[in-house]
Amino acid sequence: MPGIKPSTTAMEFRTSGLEPKALRALYFQLLRPRLIEEKMLKLLRQGVISKWFSGIGQEAISVGVTAALSPEELIFTMHRNLGVFTTRNVPLDRLFAQWQGKPWGFTQGRDRSFHFGTLDYGIVGMISHLGPQLSLADGVGLANVLDGKKEVAVAFTGDGATSEGEFHEALNVAAVWQLPVIFVIENNGYGLSTPVREQYRCENLSDRGIGYGMRSMIIDGNNIIEVYKTVSKLAEELRENPEPVLLECRTFRMRGHEEASGTKYVPKELMDEWALRDPISTFESFLLGHEWITQAEIETYRDQIKAEIAEGLQIAGEKPGPEVSMEKEMGDVFQPSSFLTVSPGTETKEIRYVDAISEGLREAMEKHPKLVLMGQDIGDYGGVFKITDGFIDDFGAHRVRNTPLCESAIIGAGLGLSLKGWKAMVEMQFADFVTCGFNQIVNNLAKLHYRGGANADVVIRMPTGGGVGAGPFHSQSNEAWFFHTPGLKIVYPSNPQDAKGLLLSAIEDPNPVLFFEHKALYRSLSGSVSKGYYNIEIGKASTVQAGDSISVITYGMGVHWAIDICQAEGFNADIIDLRSLIPIDYDAIAASVKKTGKVIILHEDTLTGGIGGDIAAWITEHLFEYLDGPVMRAASLDTPVPFAGNLEEQFLPKDRFQHKMRILLDY
Repeated sequence: MPGIKPSTTAMEFRTSGLEPKALRALYFQLLRPRLIEEKMLKLLRQGVISKWFSGIGQEAISVGVTAALSPEELIFTMHRNLGVFTTRNVPLDRLFAQWQGKPWGFTQGRDRSFHFGTLDYGIVGMISHLGPQLSLADGVGLANVLDGKKEVAVAFTGDGATSEGEFHEALNVAAVWQLPVIFVIENNGYGLSTPVREQYRCENLSDRGIGYGMRSMIIDGNNIIEVYKTVSKLAEELRENPEPVLLECRTFRMRGHEEASGTKYVPKELMDEWALRDPISTFESFLLGHEWITQAEIETYRDQIKAEIAEGLQIAGEKPGPEVSMEKEMGDVFQPSSFLTVSPGTETKEIRYVDAISEGLREAMEKHPKLVLMGQDIGDYGGVFKITDGFIDDFGAHRVRNTPLCESAIIGAGLGLSLKGWKAMVEMQFADFVTCGFNQIVNNLAKLHYRGGANADVVIRMPTGGGVGAGPFHSQSNEAWFFHTPGLKIVYPSNPQDAKGLLLSAIEDPNPVLFFEHKALYRSLSGSVSKGYYNIEIGKASTVQAGDSISVITYGMGVHWAIDICQAEGFNADIIDLRSLIPIDYDAIAASVKKTGKVIILHEDTLTGGIGGDIAAWITEHLFEYLDGPVMRAASLDTPVPFAGNLEEQFLPKDRFQHKMRILLDY
C-alpha cells in the first residue's frame, strides 16, 4: 500500500494538566488555519491568489508545536505550516497581502505562497530546496548556547526532504555540537506523488536519529494534545540541557502537494481511513463529548474566524501592488552599510601573505566578540594552512570551532548565527570544496536580505588557485561561479597588506562575502603590512603600476604575472588590481582605458565563462570610442587543472598573456 496506513487504535487525548480553557484555546488555534485554507482554496479558483500548498489534515502539528514554544523561539517553516503563522498571531491582512504579492505582506512581492518568513514573529521562511532550513536551525541553536539563552529552535521538514543530503548534515552537526534543536518530520506519506516506500528503506524515519546519536520518537501528528504535550516537554528539557531531538509526526496530506497536482495517485481507501482521523473533527468530538465546549461556542468560534478572514481580505484587497522601481530592486540586493575608514598606522612589519590573513582574523576576533570561526581542522590543528594556529587557546573552542565534513550545514549554521546577531567566518579547506555548500550560498545567503531584509552576515574564506601541483580538485579558480549570483560580494586580494585590510572589511560588512586567497601566495609572498586594525573599502581597485601604453585589468595571482612580465619586457603598462570583483570598480577601469586606449584582461580562471568576458563586454559597450585596439583576454585553458608541472604551466595563462601583450601593443 502506498503512503502510510493510519493507526487502527482510536485517537486518545490525554489532557491531564490542561484546563478546559486551555483545550478550547487549542481548538480555536486548530480551527483557524482550516477555515483560512478553505477560503484560500476558493480564492485560488477565482484567481485572487496564484498558488496554494494545502495543510488540511496536518494542522495539529503546526499548531501544537507552535503553541508549545515561547514567542521568541525561532521556527523554520515549510509548505504546510500555516498553523505556525496563525498561532504566532501574524496579522491576517498581511498574510493575505503576502499571498497576493503585495508589499503589505512581508517580502515586497518577491516570494510566493509559503516561501517566506517574518522574524518579527519568530518565523524563518523556507526555500524550495527543502533541506537547508535545518542547518539554519543549527546556527540558531548554536547562537542560543553561546548567548546562554534557554531557548530551542524548531525546524520542520517533510518525509521526502529527509532523502536530501542537507538533512543528514544538519542532524549530524546538531548531534556533534549538542544543539537545542527539535527537528520535526511531517511524515504525510508522500513526497508530491512519491510514496514513502520509494523514499526510504528503514521502517521509521525516527530510526535515523539512532545513527546520529540523538533522541528520536514517533508521535501521532493528528493528535493536537499529543503534539502539544510532547513538544512542551521536549522544549523544557532542551532549554536546560541542550541536545537535538528528531520528532517524527505521522500524519496525512488530504489534498495534493499543491492544488494543481491533485490526489489521483492516492488510493481512495487510504483517503477515507485518514479522514476518520481528521485532527479537527476528532478533537471537536472529544471536547463535545466531555462537555468542555458547546456547539454554540463552536459556531461562535467559526463566525469570529470568518469575520477576521473577511476583514483581513478587505484590508489586503485595498492595498496596492508593488511599484516597479529599478532603483529599489537593485538597492535591496545588499544590506546597506556605512563604511567607516580605519586608516593604517605608520608602524609596519614584513610578513607573509598567510600571516596577514591570520593577523586579520585575530584582529577581527578581538574587535567582534560575537564572531565565530568555523571550519575543518581549524581548532587545535590550526587549519591545513595553519592560519588559525593558536586561536583556540586565545579565543576558546566555542568561537574557533572544528566542524564535521559538512560544508553545506556549516554554511547554513553560519547564516543561522547571523539571524541571532552573530557574525560567522566559514573556512573552506580548499575553494574546490565549496561545491558541497553551493546551494546554501547561492539560494540562502545571496537571497535572504533581498527577500525579507534579514541578516546574512557570513564570510566564506576560499583558499584558491593553481601553480602548486595540486591537481584538478585542489587548484580550481571558481570565483566566476558566484559572480553571476546577485547578493554575494567577492573579494580577491593580491598582497599581504590588502589581504589583511580587506578581510577586516569583509567581516565588518553585514552582507555575505566570498573571500578568495591564492594559496600559492601564502608562503611565497611577503610584504610590508601595517600593524594593528585597519580596513580597506570593498569595491575599490588599486593601481599597482602606472603606465600609458596599455591597461592590464587583473586580480589575484594575475597581478604578479603582470608585474613580472611588464618589468621583464619593459612594457609601459597601467596595471589595475581589481581587489574586489563584486562590487567591481568600473570607474578605475574606465580611467585606465581612457588613458591608454588599449586593454587586456588577465585572470587565472578558464577563459570561457570567466569574469574577463563581462569586463570586456562592459568596456566595449561603454568605452568603445577610447579604444585603439580590440579588447583582449588572457586566461587559463578550458580544461580541468592538470597535476604534472609542465601540463599545469601550459594550462596557466602567463605565456599567453605575454604573447597577447606584444600583439596588442603592436596593433
